[in-house]
Amino acid sequence: MPSNNPLLHRKRRPVRVPLLAALVAATTATGALVLTGLNSEPTAAAATAVPAPSAPSSSRAARWQATPVPVKKGDLTAIAALSDKQAWAVGYRLKSATALEAVALRWDGASWTQESTLPENSFPQALAVRSAADIWAVGSASAHWDGTRWTAHQLDRDPGGRVVPDAVTTTSDGKAWTVGRAMDRSVKDGVPAIQSWDGTSWHRQPLPDVGKGELSSVTAVAPDDIWAAGAAYATDAASPQTALLLHWDGTSWQRVTAPGPRESHNWIGGITAFAADDVWAVGGSTSGSTERPLAVHWNGRTWTTAKTPDVADGRLRAVGTSGDGTLWAAGGKGAAPVALRWNGNTNQWDKASVPDLVVRSFTTVPKSTTLWAAGIATQGDLVPAITRLKD
Repeated sequence: MPSNNPLLHRKRRPVRVPLLAALVAATTATGALVLTGLNSEPTAAAATAVPAPSAPSSSRAARWQATPVPVKKGDLTAIAALSDKQAWAVGYRLKSATALEAVALRWDGASWTQESTLPENSFPQALAVRSAADIWAVGSASAHWDGTRWTAHQLDRDPGGRVVPDAVTTTSDGKAWTVGRAMDRSVKDGVPAIQSWDGTSWHRQPLPDVGKGELSSVTAVAPDDIWAAGAAYATDAASPQTALLLHWDGTSWQRVTAPGPRESHNWIGGITAFAADDVWAVGGSTSGSTERPLAVHWNGRTWTTAKTPDVADGRLRAVGTSGDGTLWAAGGKGAAPVALRWNGNTNQWDKASVPDLVVRSFTTVPKSTTLWAAGIATQGDLVPAITRLKD
């Protein structure tokens, strides 16, 4: 594996065997996953602090169904969709005990096929799909698909060290934004990092000093209304890690106070905006050895915490709304996936049918009730898997 592979430096999972365990460790780390493409079809602005009530659909009791993928061994790290007949997933094929090939898969409404391979050493972790001819993938670097080929683009230098992007989104003015961390020596020394693409090159964005931390997700309402989320690391053994929220107003990035249980370690793994006054962010909260889902909502004025069920290893990684207006969140820790559905009648999140895989990424589909989840199978040795929940 190339020595500059950022996957070898991700946290919270021990490396057990060369290459493959490092890959699994990286993609299962909290904050390593993001969901893109959910806000391509914004819903109407919420009238209250939470979306309008959405009644659970009886068909959602059905099990998720696996869809065959053309990669026998490896990992799938991100998935995004434009419609029921257009979806993409990126990840890796294991070519040997020491070699990986980054791949991009495409769903045509009937099956998944390999559309292309990504540039060498791209190690994709997140995906933003504006159209079939305008796709960004980021990981150890950034790469753009123009409908014919992938082109690698070097990220801007950062005084904090080597930039490792964890999320990417696009805006209506043609720009792209990527967020993650800049590291000098290790993850513990990382600081939040944001860069913007102006059509020609990436440019580092000045950020408020929040200390050590990382950004794991980004979403855009408009070119002058963008949210980035992640975690600010604990400053000492007596202080908890806190959820981190940054907002772009078209001129500068500012920190916004994030709610969460006091004296708990909190973080955000995914964020999606439906309107300027309707933004959801999800993640996890840990107190001692107990971990539970965390969900917070922005109503245009304040962030508030929403009630979530007690779920073991219930960290959430992505949030989005399906075509029928149902709000979903998904994630999990290792082989313990979790899926939640917002119940507007009771103003809380309820447990929902879970995909039978190690969830790396999750997406809703514009104008559809279909849900997709990608990752690796819970059975077998690094078997890439994509599963779908569809009416």
